[in-house]
Order: sequence, then C-alpha cells, then structure tokens
Amino acid sequence: MDETRIQQAKARLGIIGNAPALAKAVGRALRVAPIDLSVLVTGESGAGKEFFPAIIHQYSPRKHAKYIAVNCGAIPEGTIDSELFGHEKGAFTGAVSSRKGYFEEANGGTIFLDEVAELPLTTQARLLRVLETGEYIKVGSSEVQKTDIRVVAATNVDMARAVAEGRFREDLFYRLATVSITVPPLRERGNDIQLLARKFASDFAEKNRTPQISFSDGARDRMLAYRWPGNVRQLKNVVEQMALFEAGNEISPETLAGYLPEATATLMPVLHQSRNLPATTGRGDGDHTYEREREMLFSLIFKMREEIEQLRADVDELKGEKPSQPASSLVKLRPAIIDTPVEIMDAKAEEMPPHDAGLAAATQAGLPEKEVIRLSLQRNSGRRKAAAMELNISERTLYRKIKEYGLE
Repeated sequence: MDETRIQQAKARLGIIGNAPALAKAVGRALRVAPIDLSVLVTGESGAGKEFFPAIIHQYSPRKHAKYIAVNCGAIPEGTIDSELFGHEKGAFTGAVSSRKGYFEEANGGTIFLDEVAELPLTTQARLLRVLETGEYIKVGSSEVQKTDIRVVAATNVDMARAVAEGRFREDLFYRLATVSITVPPLRERGNDIQLLARKFASDFAEKNRTPQISFSDGARDRMLAYRWPGNVRQLKNVVEQMALFEAGNEISPETLAGYLPEATATLMPVLHQSRNLPATTGRGDGDHTYEREREMLFSLIFKMREEIEQLRADVDELKGEKPSQPASSLVKLRPAIIDTPVEIMDAKAEEMPPHDAGLAAATQAGLPEKEVIRLSLQRNSGRRKAAAMELNISERTLYRKIKEYGLE
C-alpha cells in the first residue's frame, strides 16, 4: 500500500500516530474499501476501532450514501430488532406508528455495528439473513424487504471464545469476518503515546483557553512504560485531567503517577458501593487522594457558580435592580460542604433506594450527575460495565445517561 495514501487517509480522519502496526491496519482498510465485502474490526476497548469503518466507507463507492454507526451494546435487548430492522404500527406496546430501521435508513450505504458481540442470538439470526440474502422482515410484519448495504462490525471480545461458548453464531462470525482488521493497543505503538499526549494537551488548552501543560523527559518515559489498559481513550482522559488541574505546569513523573489508576484506586469511595464501604480518607500514592480530588472538584464547581452569580449581579445592576444574592455568599458555603464527613454522605445514600444509590450519594453531596458519571468512566478506562457497578446503577441506566449527557 502506498505510504502517501496511508498518510492522507490518517490526516483526513484525524488519526495520530506513526506506528507500523497502525499504518498496516489503515493500509488494510484502504485496500478492502473499494471491494464490497463485510469487515470485522477487532481490538481492545479504547484503541480507536471506530476510525476504520469510517475509512472503509469514505474510500468506497458507497461514500455518497448514508453511513450509520450503531452501538449494539447500548440498545436494550427488547428493542434491538426494532432499532435495526424497523417495526410496524401496533407490533408491540408503544408502537403507535411504523418505523424504519437502520438497515432501511442506510440502504445503499454502510452500517457500522459496534460491540457486535453483544447482539442477542435471535438478532444474530436476522443479521445473518441480511448478510446472506439482503432480506429482512420488520418486527410485526410478514412482508420480506430488501436492502443493499455493507456491514462493518467491531468488537473487543475474543470471538473464537464467544463462538466456542455458544454466545455468538459461528456462521455469522465467518460472514462478518470475510476480512479482518486488527487495531493495535496503545502500549504497542511506542512514540505515538507522546504524539497523542501532546495533541490532547494542545487541543484542551485551545478549546478551554487555559495555559498548556508540558511533559518532562521523566514523564514521557513513564508514559511509554505504562500499560494503558484503556488505550487511547484512557490517555485522553488522563491528559485532560492534568490539563485542567495542572494548567501551565510541566508534568513530572510524580505528578503523572497521581493520575494513573494504580495511584487513584481509592479515590471517591462514596462512588464505590457507598452504602457498604467504611469511611476512609487515607492518603495514597502520588498524593492524589480522595480528599484532594474532592477539593479540586468543589473548587471547580464553586468557581463556575461564582462566575454565574457575578454575571447575574452584573445583569441586575444594568437593569437597576438589587442583586438577589451576592456572588461572595457562595464562597462562604464552600468549607462546610468540602468538610462534610464521608460518614454523613454515606448516611444520605442509606436513605435512598438501593437502585442508583452510589450515584445518588455523590449527587446529594453536591457533585453534578454528569461529572460523577464522567469521572467514573475515566477511572474505569471507559469500561461501562465496571462504571455501572461503581455507580451502583444498571448498565442500561448508565447507557441512557451517557447518551443524555453526550458522554459517548
């Protein structure tokens, strides 16, 4: 594959990195793009699998038709068939009108099925029929419909094991994996880690108009030595946290260590099954502890509130009205809230119903729900199942809230 073409594709899609394994994956996507075959993209969570279906679509004859990305793991099992294949009016409770599914909407184009291994077996049978004959039936209908569509799927699951355990149809696996593309994990991409870290730091500073952080030689070495189990997604989260709380500073190895999971495993116990855990505020590695993170979060929250109140006061002054509450009064509230013992926060969680108790305890303590969820996802390297357990909510509730707050 022409190296120039690979570089052009990476620039077009915003893919950062020069690792040979990454270039090989991009070249493989470019080679298969003009040929109308199904493709299975495999790789660890957070490695950037979503870029490759986009490459395949944009460099294919279908590039002017629709491209639809579907997260199969985020759709409840009871509605997945309706989402993919559509339904007729009255097909089930709540079906007040007929609805087109993604396979009808994307007719002539490309559909990307992310987390394809999460599909129920009944849906897998329907998908196999689409791949073999281009035919499907809407939920609640008996009429066979046709679609001309290219399917690109992605998964972080060991598909051979899933097939052996009976969780995934073997015939569908071979249909999807006509061509396979493996996305390398971040730890195998060498100096790409430094390139990505600088890019994420620069983007954050430019977007939020904050002083940019830099990295010492020791910090860069530590980044290269770290395993990055959450891959690019985890690196982005760590760099953005440092860009916020260490704005303008040079990041040392010790500072970096405070933002890595080994050093922050005990952060925010109120979020981790708060109803059952004892109150602990012991200090951890890298001095990045529960108390420190809570202090920083509340500082950020109250700074935002002060700015909002100041804006309100300015507006009232322009209108010739007396401000209803001076911004400075909010500052007086801060110590009382920050010094609230964890025991009290846990007691509040006890008053809540078991469902959503971890999330509720944090929001009652004054943290915005969106921020609590975002931080939990960061600590769990984007693993939604682990984050849902930490927040003590169901995975479906977490998926809904992620979509609601635009945290995808």
